[in-house]
Amino acid sequence: MRYVDEYRDGDKARALATAIAASCEPGRRYSFMEICGGHTHTIYKHGLEDHLPEAITLVHGPGCPVCVIPMGRVDDAIALAEQPDVILTSFGDMLRVPGGRGSFLDSKAAGADIRMVYSPLDALKVARNNPEKRVVFMAIGFETTTPSTAMTILRAEAEGIENFSVFCNHVRVVPAITAILDSPDLRLDGFVGPGHVSTVIGCEPYEFIARDHGMPLVCSGFEPLDILSSIHGLLQQFADGRCEVENEYARVVPWAGNPKALAVIDEVMEVRETFEWRGLGWIPDSAMRLRPEYARFDAEQIFGVPGVRVADPPACQCGEVLRGAIKPWECKVFGTACTPETPIGTCMVSSEGACAAYYNFGRFSRSRVKEATAP
Repeated sequence: MRYVDEYRDGDKARALATAIAASCEPGRRYSFMEICGGHTHTIYKHGLEDHLPEAITLVHGPGCPVCVIPMGRVDDAIALAEQPDVILTSFGDMLRVPGGRGSFLDSKAAGADIRMVYSPLDALKVARNNPEKRVVFMAIGFETTTPSTAMTILRAEAEGIENFSVFCNHVRVVPAITAILDSPDLRLDGFVGPGHVSTVIGCEPYEFIARDHGMPLVCSGFEPLDILSSIHGLLQQFADGRCEVENEYARVVPWAGNPKALAVIDEVMEVRETFEWRGLGWIPDSAMRLRPEYARFDAEQIFGVPGVRVADPPACQCGEVLRGAIKPWECKVFGTACTPETPIGTCMVSSEGACAAYYNFGRFSRSRVKEATAP
């Protein structure tokens, strides 16, 4: 574990924090959005905000793949699970996501056969072991997890497994960033770019942010020193009068992405015209669906889904949290009616959700106490 420890070195972190403070222009304030939920988790877990100058505000973006799934898609999946002889398989953090009709766990308690899996290949194994059942995999995630779903479909085709299908909810990060940039109620100075997604798509797709919107982006890893280095890199660009896309996570992220992963996505899937995101509404070209050639593996084509749209609960402000318009603790029900044990919104479910991370790691940080007691 020494390699990881090197990216958590306290002396290096303090040196970076000092360099960050020295790089801030006197009298200026900076607002940086970290897009990835894994970054939000690290920021709260390691208390990085407490080591940044007050001039820097970190804004938490829509980078949690569980959090952006709207309630209507949860209800659609439950409707699939209620079909005769259907086994719905899902990642564990989706089980407690509330829909309009309750969660997967509620539906399972009522008799639906819903099983947790760790990968789409696990779901394919369930289909292989239960030939008399129709197995549906609830596919979610950004481009990070899309290749594994595509590869599993190719494996099912190669093995001739006919009782396996996918309810595809894979989303794309660049249209989400575009929607954030077009939001009238948010002012940003730069981005800490996502790490996991970038291992697949690379850094080139972010160049429009600097070119067209005049904001720098530094693609970041997930350890404390990664994030601090990325923030320092953003500040250095301001100091140098530059506006570019930089890759702090070059040890993992290739600039042009992973060509094999991109190729398998393109072989099996195509871009949807539009898709609903929790808190961001309908975003054009922001999600994937299976190509017509693979319709026999598309649960939406095989079964049909109700497609009923469900409004978020009035008390829940997950939408504002996902847009970066408010901090988690500013939500009216944060930590009271809405907790990880009794979530009202999706941001409190997944460990990558900003509300869950703030609840678990940030409620009693110095900055939280100061914010909570401010007049």
